[in-house]
Amino acid sequence: MKKLIICLLITVNTLTFLPSTLMANEGKVTDSLTLVQPVDSSNSKELLARLEEIKAMDMSAMSRVEKKELRNEVRETKKLLRDNEGGIYLSVGAIIIIVLLLIILL
Repeated sequence: MKKLIICLLITVNTLTFLPSTLMANEGKVTDSLTLVQPVDSSNSKELLARLEEIKAMDMSAMSRVEKKELRNEVRETKKLLRDNEGGIYLSVGAIIIIVLLLIILL
């Protein structure tokens, strides 16, 4: 009986916070059909080589603007590499829901 009550409380608690998260995403426009084309190995090798080249540069002789441009280039390159690595990304909410479903079903 206690287990049933606890499961019901958890379910009700998660359902009360669900509408607020849906309303928070209402103003954002996202394209759910965006296809990410994977980076081929030669392109990723070039990007990694560029990152190593930037890492080996002497930053003390550069001006503030040049350093800022390099930082932005490094960020964009790392983001491009990370986005095209592939893999499955789960949010914390999705993990909690999966765990709750496993607890309820088992």
